[in-house]
Amino acid sequence: MFQGASKSYLNRKSVHKIIADHAAADGDGLKRALGWASLMSLGVGGIIGAGIFVLTGTAAANYAGPGVMISFMLSGLACAFVALCYAELASLIPVSGSTYTYTYVTLGEIFAWIIGWNLVLEYAAGAATVAVGWGGYFNRVMQGLGIHLPPELTTAFFADPTAHGAPPGAVHGLFNVPAAGIVLLLTALLVRGTSESTLFNNVIVAIKVTVVLMVIVFGAAHIDYANWSPIIPENTGEFGTYGWSGVVRGASVVFFAYIGFDSVSTAAQEAHNPQRDVPIGIVGSLIICTILYIAVAAVATGVVNYKELGVPDPMALVMDRTGVSWLAWAVKLGALAGLTTAILVLLYGQTRIFFAMAHDGLLPPIFARLHPTWRTPAVSQILVGVVVALAAGLLPLDILGEMVSIGTLAAFALVCLAVLRLRRMHPDIRRPFRAPGIPWLPVAGILSCFALMVALPLDTWLRLLIWTVIGVAIYLLYGFKHAKRLH
Repeated sequence: MFQGASKSYLNRKSVHKIIADHAAADGDGLKRALGWASLMSLGVGGIIGAGIFVLTGTAAANYAGPGVMISFMLSGLACAFVALCYAELASLIPVSGSTYTYTYVTLGEIFAWIIGWNLVLEYAAGAATVAVGWGGYFNRVMQGLGIHLPPELTTAFFADPTAHGAPPGAVHGLFNVPAAGIVLLLTALLVRGTSESTLFNNVIVAIKVTVVLMVIVFGAAHIDYANWSPIIPENTGEFGTYGWSGVVRGASVVFFAYIGFDSVSTAAQEAHNPQRDVPIGIVGSLIICTILYIAVAAVATGVVNYKELGVPDPMALVMDRTGVSWLAWAVKLGALAGLTTAILVLLYGQTRIFFAMAHDGLLPPIFARLHPTWRTPAVSQILVGVVVALAAGLLPLDILGEMVSIGTLAAFALVCLAVLRLRRMHPDIRRPFRAPGIPWLPVAGILSCFALMVALPLDTWLRLLIWTVIGVAIYLLYGFKHAKRLH
């Protein structure tokens, strides 16, 4: 009996069976509405957000100095290893489950559940994190217009006011209304339909990329090369503060800025030609954003001394120093646009993961139920949106942000492992896109992810352990009994 149960826990899906199942249900499934340009825009929309508008300054001021340019290169390189692995798997298995499905095929059911559960940390917690950042920029825009919202309604209930410089006895937050409000608005848009959502995303992506290019072009003319000397400041004596250790620590901090390119793989089942379009979307969006990140980091640290960049809106500060005042407003509005599409993509990706898990019986069928007209997982999207809105309204940025990176890095490492396993299990299967440099490329991806995970603090690992234990309990109580096991 125990042996049989073990085999069920480790039951793997057949690649051929997955593709055949979804092909047979194609007419009644998710609507194929996305081309390679929309997928690339989806990736750019997911990537350009809190990272480029906030974390550039944080990493420069606290860890890497002007060497934050190298930090972005290191994180981008690690993500490039993973992106090529994602591209191979997404073209081979063009369904909506992303890392969850790839793990189901290579390692088995229990591991697929664990990684699917941990992906909630990337998508749902990530959306809540970015929503809190959106609320912060929104408040600054309102203040610039002379509108001062009550602090009780713009601060999370669980935030400690004194931890952020407020005096003792400061007003305690009740609920972050702007952060929760933007989540609910975007949820309504996603319920309405994928085509409408991606059209909105494409427009906003064009706006925020334009703003980023404005920062680069206008800022480049005001660079003081003395601010780049030295590129890597001397170590202060504390590990991770300047020096090469600071550059590496900075890479682990700005890694959050790259989260989003993998969400393209969750749209594989809605792509016109997933074998061609998804690899273009994944790799293309990562290349574009890495170039933009490095250029923005160069301009920011060139215009403003890195020690001054540890502010909530570093790009607005950079534009203020150029003397072109209207650019600071453009950057704030561009930041709002960037954060908006990042939330949109993360909310979208979460429901597509749940859709795949419910399709396999590991979650209740309600998460796979499609709206009869809009062909979107409407009920799932609403449930996810409400939970994320509550998290964004009640929890502060630091608590939310700590959980996102480690869950994502674990998923990325498993994607690289899945490529190695599938090459060994099915060496002759047709692969529309083949990642180069096998086995060294996925091995490099695994080692890079592990190195960044090691840099995270112990309490983050403990939270991951607790979250995983909760997930395993749900699997044993529901998923194991209801799983649709394919043979």
